[in-house]
Amino acid sequence: MNLLVTLHTVVIGIGATAVMDLWAILAQRLFSMPQSNWALVGRWVGHFPRGQFVHNSVAKAAPIQHELLLGWVTHYVTGIAYAALLVAITGKAWLLTPTLLPAVMLGLSMLVAPFLLMQPGMGYGIAAAKTPNPAAARVRSVLNHLAFGAGLYLTAQLFSR
Repeated sequence: MNLLVTLHTVVIGIGATAVMDLWAILAQRLFSMPQSNWALVGRWVGHFPRGQFVHNSVAKAAPIQHELLLGWVTHYVTGIAYAALLVAITGKAWLLTPTLLPAVMLGLSMLVAPFLLMQPGMGYGIAAAKTPNPAAARVRSVLNHLAFGAGLYLTAQLFSR
């Protein structure tokens, strides 16, 4: 990727993640859907250098200095990585003429990360099976990833002009 394509991809990843975050705020206000706890994500990631990748309960794990910041950074870096994956799959031409379907399909396909990696690693089980309301947690994940996919498209549209 050349520098312009890289910068464009980074902006799209940041924009898409911000759209997802705005959706989460709206969903909390309209439907009382809980938001993600980025401090716990930061705590989970913060234990990686110590060789701890799986927790029985990340909430009960030792706190990590600056875990909230680390969680937010992880969240946005992941969004940028997903945008880069989309551009790698579709080609840089997608940046000039973005279409909705590849963006939404990528957003949904990336559910594999929370369902099979993050949630089990944090002690919530595969696809949040060990949470008090697994169905609600799954729906929230799907809606967040749909919002992220839509955000990829909307941000790409905004910057393709």
